[in-house]
Amino acid sequence: MPTAFADVTASDSTLRRFLHGLPGVDAVGLEARAASLGTRSIKTTAKAYAIDLAISMIDLTTLEGADTPGKVRALGAKAVNPDPTDRDTPRTAAVCVYPDMVATAKEAVGTSGVKVASVATAFPAGRAAIDVKLGDVREAVAAGADEIDMVIDRGAFLSGDYMTVFEQIRAVKEACGTARLKVIFETGELSTYDNIKRASWIGMIAGADFIKTSTGKVGVNATPANTLLMLEAVRDFRAQTGVQIGVKPAGGIRSTKDAVKFLVLVNETAGPDWLDNHWFRFGASSLLNDLLMQRQKLATGRYSGPDYVTVD
Repeated sequence: MPTAFADVTASDSTLRRFLHGLPGVDAVGLEARAASLGTRSIKTTAKAYAIDLAISMIDLTTLEGADTPGKVRALGAKAVNPDPTDRDTPRTAAVCVYPDMVATAKEAVGTSGVKVASVATAFPAGRAAIDVKLGDVREAVAAGADEIDMVIDRGAFLSGDYMTVFEQIRAVKEACGTARLKVIFETGELSTYDNIKRASWIGMIAGADFIKTSTGKVGVNATPANTLLMLEAVRDFRAQTGVQIGVKPAGGIRSTKDAVKFLVLVNETAGPDWLDNHWFRFGASSLLNDLLMQRQKLATGRYSGPDYVTVD
């Protein structure tokens, strides 16, 4: 936690005063700016760059009760070599799995440089005691996870118990050791942009390496507007502290056109320093297939058949 915020987190009342003292979000203005940026068009050379950049930013994800070691190994192979017909295709940033699949994923990606991320803290609901949540994190880290994606206690947040949310993030960050921490807010459950802004600041002050929109398990996930708001938060946080925090929109981003819109948001809001997979990720799986098909279209002038990409 930056020392500048030591007084802010001294007590529940000081934290509340800080969060409710943040400037209110102009919802109409936010959505209008997000929509305006989404109309930007890019030409062929820039589009080819954007497609490769987006591929390199994907956390290729499988988070289902029916996950098997075979499925995770196949996903790891796809992350390392997304297009077997074109070895110049970038690798994805990471593979994201449940803690019990981390060792399998780690073996699958080998020394490729693809990270292994793991959801933890009783994902996706976060309804568990703190010792259970920390055990979840330690299990994943011990198995070799490079990154941890935690969920905040939305019940605590929505009831105004901001200090509990802050302290849990701090405890998880400590349990991560050298693993990077992504803090998931589940923006679709936070109801208002003001709440998303407050959650962003709690996460950043508590030590998040990334702030993340969603689990992908609810009706409303990443949107241009909520991602724009979080990008403004990390931009402002770095301006105040010198500390750079990443952003990860997750859920509902399925097309190349959508991915390019989000990259425009990043460039125009936080700036080019965030146009790197160390600072920006997409939580998506189906997105990769569309990016690969659009990539081949640019290279060959024709669309691929439906069997060009694997079905995850």
